[in-house]
Amino acid sequence: MIKVIPLDYLGEIAPGDDLAALLSQGQKFRQGDVLVITQKIVSKADGLFVDLATVRPGSKAVRLARLTGKDPRLVELILRESVAVVRAAPHVLITRHQRGWVMANAGIDQSNIGPGRVDQTADRVLLLPRDPDARAVAIRDRLGEPAPGVVICDSFGRPWRLGVVNVALGAAGLPALLDHRGERDRDGRRLAVTQIAFADQIASAAGLAMGEGAGGVPAVIVRGLTWTAPDAPAAALVRPVSEDLFQ
Repeated sequence: MIKVIPLDYLGEIAPGDDLAALLSQGQKFRQGDVLVITQKIVSKADGLFVDLATVRPGSKAVRLARLTGKDPRLVELILRESVAVVRAAPHVLITRHQRGWVMANAGIDQSNIGPGRVDQTADRVLLLPRDPDARAVAIRDRLGEPAPGVVICDSFGRPWRLGVVNVALGAAGLPALLDHRGERDRDGRRLAVTQIAFADQIASAAGLAMGEGAGGVPAVIVRGLTWTAPDAPAAALVRPVSEDLFQ
């Protein structure tokens, strides 16, 4: 039986907060537990806020801002966080992040980054964690034994489908990608391409309890999972550019 257990006692996270200590407060983790935490609280604890008033947009940012209708300062930050612009259209800017993710606005967020009134935080944004896999390892190393797997998640849009789902940006203590190639199905046919985004599936399950917008649940335990494959980071889920048929 798989259970999804929300941890809703953390309160507002501030720069310098000890996430491992907060997340393990009163918890007794079990074998097979996976602790799923939002990238937002990791970024907050790491102090990855940027005041747009300090950003001077370059000429490329200004051009893209005119096309997309976005704040030129925000566009400049998006470009700094990215290695390529994949698509730009009115109200849309899709880029390839420095860590390989293809996503809207390089994952830069302006929602739920308070405290304060909306007008007080309108010029402040939050960047994604610098190295989510390394942060997942660091958090897991301090959670005690038995240490749960750790997934750092964010909500992504998907090609050809509406809506966002949670996916894994960082992972530790579990195989982010399960490779079934070479195994046989129930009819004896050898699997040629089947790989399972295990960490993404866990992140998506956690998203049911986390919610979006004012949902406000930043961490979830997914309990009752089993696996035998060796650990693999979330970086293993990023498709190489050479295999991207739609760029």
